[in-house]
Amino acid sequence: MDDRKLHILGAIVEDFVATREPVGSKSLLERHELGVSAATVRNDMSVLEDEGLITQPHTSAGRIPTDKGYRVFVDHVAQVKPLSAPEKRAIRAFFDGAHDLDDLLTRTVRLLAQLTQQVAVVQYPAIRQAHVRHVELVKVADTLLTVVLITDAGRVDQQTITLEHPASAEEYMALRERINRVCIGRSVLDIPSSFDDLIASLHPSEQDSAREVIASLTELLDERREERVVMAGTANLARAAQQAADVEPMLDVLEENLVLLRLLSAMRASPGHVDVLIGEELSNEALSRAALVGTAYSGLGQNDAPSRIAILGPSRMDYVTGISSVSAVAAYISRFLR
Repeated sequence: MDDRKLHILGAIVEDFVATREPVGSKSLLERHELGVSAATVRNDMSVLEDEGLITQPHTSAGRIPTDKGYRVFVDHVAQVKPLSAPEKRAIRAFFDGAHDLDDLLTRTVRLLAQLTQQVAVVQYPAIRQAHVRHVELVKVADTLLTVVLITDAGRVDQQTITLEHPASAEEYMALRERINRVCIGRSVLDIPSSFDDLIASLHPSEQDSAREVIASLTELLDERREERVVMAGTANLARAAQQAADVEPMLDVLEENLVLLRLLSAMRASPGHVDVLIGEELSNEALSRAALVGTAYSGLGQNDAPSRIAILGPSRMDYVTGISSVSAVAAYISRFLR
């Protein structure tokens, strides 16, 4: 396809995203410096329609892009827009206050949702990156104990349990030391296999109280094993939707953590490369009118697998802003995790 037709396709996509209205040849000439006659624009629009890149939703209406048209736009027309100096400063300021991984990723999706006006999703760093930094046991009452798990990602998980076999504060301090000798520096995937040996090494009178603590700690470790995503911006879907049928299937998908993980895994994303999946490319009937723009960010260590960050929204989205924002925010996450 020649540059002129690509230029006209780009203009149609930009106008439709901005106005949500079908685009006619007259409005194209008024809004864009195309440098050609009205007849040429109409002829080129006919060619684009014949090639399945635009379509006419109603008789006598203008044209709107098809999923194929969006794909050509993303592949051949859309240019990554560099962030301005104020935008870069705003992103840095937004991240500077983050005090742990949870806070960082929560800030990330909130920022990305604001920048793009889409739903933002970020995957937690791969679980194999998490190693135990410390386990703390705090007796808060005669029959209450708080179990705290801290990993090298800066994440703090805790659970307060009701004790059926309470022990003294000194016994819990001694148990804490034993647990830390087993856990510190080890991946959360490797730890439970050692707990049986730890309990067996204790005096029989100490084993029941130790089992209560180990059960709580195992629950915290299990939560750390789950692949997790953080999300923000679902309200943006309602604002962007032309009708309820456009948004309801996407909302259903967003309630399924596993579906989101599969979507992120389907992207051919790597750090520095943005992938875009449109409509049927998402292989999910509920997302036939949606698009996913995503990339990867580096994990917590040099050899760790990258995790993914993306925006999800209607196929009629601002791809230029989406690609630029996803790329920039992913780069900042990687920088903060080094």
